[in-house]
Amino acid sequence: MAQQRRVQLSTQRPTSTVCVLGTELSLDVCGSAPKDAVAFHVQGTPGVKLYVVHETQSVKLPSSVGRWPLATSTEVLLAMDALSKDVGDEKVRISYFGEAGGVPVGRAMLYLTCVEVSLDTDANRSGAVSRTLLDKATWTWGPDGHGAILLVNCDRDDPKANMPDNRDTAVRSYAGTGTSHTRNPHFLFPPPKFSFLTPLSPPDLKDMSQMVLRTRGPRTIFTGHRLLLHVDFGDADKVGVFYGGNSGALEEYRHVLGGSKLAYTVKPSRHQEESVFYVEGLAFPDVGFAGLVAFHVTLLESPEKGLLETPIFTDTVVFRVAPWIMTPNTAAPLEVFVCSVDDNEDFVAAVGAVAEKAKCPLTVCPLPENRQDRWIQDEVEFGYVQAPHKTFPVVFDSPRDRGLKDFPVKSILGPDFGYVARQAPEGASSLDSFGNLEVSPPVTVRGKEYPLGRILIGSSFPRFGGRRMAKAVKDFLVAQQVQAPVELFSDWLLVGHVDEFLSFVPAPDRKVTSPRGRKKWGATFIPPPNHPFLPPQGFRLLLASPSACYQLLKEKQEEGFGEAVMFEGLEKVPKPTINEILANEGLRKFNNYVQSCISWNRDILKRALGLTEPDILDIPQLFRGDVATGAKAFFPDMVNMLVLGRHLGIPKPFGPRVGGQCCLEQRARALLEPLGLTCTFIDDYFSYHLLAGEVHCGTNVRRKPFAFKWWHMVP
Repeated sequence: MAQQRRVQLSTQRPTSTVCVLGTELSLDVCGSAPKDAVAFHVQGTPGVKLYVVHETQSVKLPSSVGRWPLATSTEVLLAMDALSKDVGDEKVRISYFGEAGGVPVGRAMLYLTCVEVSLDTDANRSGAVSRTLLDKATWTWGPDGHGAILLVNCDRDDPKANMPDNRDTAVRSYAGTGTSHTRNPHFLFPPPKFSFLTPLSPPDLKDMSQMVLRTRGPRTIFTGHRLLLHVDFGDADKVGVFYGGNSGALEEYRHVLGGSKLAYTVKPSRHQEESVFYVEGLAFPDVGFAGLVAFHVTLLESPEKGLLETPIFTDTVVFRVAPWIMTPNTAAPLEVFVCSVDDNEDFVAAVGAVAEKAKCPLTVCPLPENRQDRWIQDEVEFGYVQAPHKTFPVVFDSPRDRGLKDFPVKSILGPDFGYVARQAPEGASSLDSFGNLEVSPPVTVRGKEYPLGRILIGSSFPRFGGRRMAKAVKDFLVAQQVQAPVELFSDWLLVGHVDEFLSFVPAPDRKVTSPRGRKKWGATFIPPPNHPFLPPQGFRLLLASPSACYQLLKEKQEEGFGEAVMFEGLEKVPKPTINEILANEGLRKFNNYVQSCISWNRDILKRALGLTEPDILDIPQLFRGDVATGAKAFFPDMVNMLVLGRHLGIPKPFGPRVGGQCCLEQRARALLEPLGLTCTFIDDYFSYHLLAGEVHCGTNVRRKPFAFKWWHMVP
């Protein structure tokens, strides 16, 4: 329905007003009628479309009816579909008649000027601003949805800046053209390449979304009217708007909206019909902010001196701030991170060897930057943000803040690499470390599609009074909407992280990640044109399993290998035999408890991810400890692995050797290699395992974003 405005008329003097293209004017024929008038006649010049609404019937003029009764149920509407060449070049005349008819008892004259005022965005999500017939004031999800998208400008385009770009009110640029990326870590393999723009295209603007104000019509009309670009008070701290006028020079761009600036007067150029604004997001969706931001342009009419301006037209556009999105283990690796500390040289080399097999660059965080903190998985989580015009990675900094606390800002934040953080005012616990933050591959659950997977976090549920993830972190994850979090029970562990008992690996033959499923598309996926979903790609959920481990050890005992020892080749480490482990009732009882905790999570995962038993692989694993202090791995936790495509870096378990080979490694290979995966076992016993962590805890991976566009989904 067209925007409509009521116009007052007068029989004492002519009235002049503006009709904005695409709107309707409702003429107040009764309010201006002379006292004795009972009917009226209306006529207009050729550029005006006139309608009379009488007794719910709309009649286009001219018509066979010459005069219309003056009644509150009678309404005159007009519209214009061509821009005026001069001010007041179209007009409408209302003639009023008394009971006797004949000569009019009064006339009202209205002079009209048709102009275009339009605020446009990339509402079609094509990557470029265009005019649209869609409702710009609404935002909808789905492949047929509409509405513009805004990125949080959380990278740092100026290497000399001390903070991300969304914390200032300036347009930033690289220090020079063709310079190298500013991250500090030592690279064992070539770093990822970054493209650099010329100074004529400020990189900071490329992170922003365009908003175009179009004004057409006689330019002199805007001298008596004012154009106001404004943002709602509640949204002002979530966005920033920059405007460079008619210049493309970087120094000309000024911050005109956002923060304390709620409105900006736009002065249309005499020579240009478009004013281009650049909009940046300042905040991700979170508690109290659903992610939607509205901008308005209002045309104000200047009345006589001493009176306030009156609004005569408003156009509104809505943006949604793009969510922060995690990537699962099954996504292609782009860069592997590991810390170099005093005692892990062999570990770093082993991780580098797996990265080289996967043809993936390795970034080593040196000792001065990690300050003896080797747990890089716990400090950060890599994800990304995406709009139709741009995608870039964003590192999520945990509230943990130990030796690595400065690493994300000093060494990762940079051009086209963003940063976001959440703190825990109540004090961070181990569950706030990001080893306790995982995401599944895409799944479909009882017909509900999760094309970007579901986030998995650990908590104390169903135990009351235990540790939980900080409210600020959990609220942030929930507010992103596109990867609905699932809470698992992890507080039974000493450290308490979900990566201690689960992982995901790619697999070609089972659970398919296409939201539409292999059943619909078959083994060969040929999507129809513009189909937004991914081709089938399978995965397996790996779960640590004390039951599977006891079953394996029992098999080896029955085969006559009961005296085979654990931890062979490790100095100053007790070496229990298979017989001793099986005879240890305290260890068995504790692992029965651990198995019940994992089984509880297994049931949650099956329901929340739509899994069946064939989608799950049980990886042999034993735990030690007690119920009061929590469980930790009895031998290196094989589930806590590094996944780089089909290449797996698995903690070396040092299990009993049977026939010259570790039976735990043999079982892991037997489960994983038929899926096309290659297993490399990494010795992390002294450098990580004894410190209550493993390979996954000591590494991190930046991965390729989903091909699926988040705005195509329906949360």
